Order: sequence, then structure tokens, then C-alpha cells
Amino acid sequence: QVQLVESGGGLVQAGGSLRLSCAASGNIGSIYTMAWYRQAPGKRREWVARIPRDDSTNYPDSVKGRFTISRDNAKNLFLQMSSLKPEDTGVYYCNAGVVGTIDSWGQGTQVTVSS
Repeated sequence: QVQLVESGGGLVQAGGSLRLSCAASGNIGSIYTMAWYRQAPGKRREWVARIPRDDSTNYPDSVKGRFTISRDNAKNLFLQMSSLKPEDTGVYYCNAGVVGTIDSWGQGTQVTVSS
């Protein structure tokens, strides 16, 4: 079992920045990839950043150049968000791909970008 807890969400004006954090605990040695997702009201959850074990990073075009995913070890994951837009508003979730079982998810943290 892997437990994930996000923090760092809040209200920010368009053009501003926020840094999200995710603390992982439990069987963290079984994690093979981590990612951030978001879900806006009335929309499907979507992937916004991924970092596998080799520390390569991947982003969809919607956030590329504005968001940066990083981690300091297997326990802490971050998402630095810059040049935020109102369409970045949503609940942001930390995700971990875990060997031999279903993905783990955090409870989410709200990000609201005002215009």
C-alpha cells in the first residue's frame, strides 16, 4: 500500500505561480512512476505531468513550458506551476504507479486561478 497526501493548493491570480507537494508513505519501494493529474468542474480527470523512475519528465502541450514536475526522493513529489491561467483551475491529484497493484491516489488539493 502507498499513501499520498497533497498540499500547496490555493487561490492565485492569472500569471501567478504555485508549488504543489505530495508526500508518499508506505511501500514506496514499489512505486515505478509518479504523476500529477487535475480535474476541473464537469470535466474528466487529465494528466498534467509524469516522472518515471529514470527521472525523465513528460507533459501535455497544455502545460508544457509552464509546469515542472520534480522529486527529491521516492517520498516527495512536487509540481511547480508558473504563468497560471484560469483554465488551470481544478483539483490536483498526486498519482503513483505501484508494482503489482492498482494506482494510488491522493485526496487532491484545490487550485483556483482568478482572471
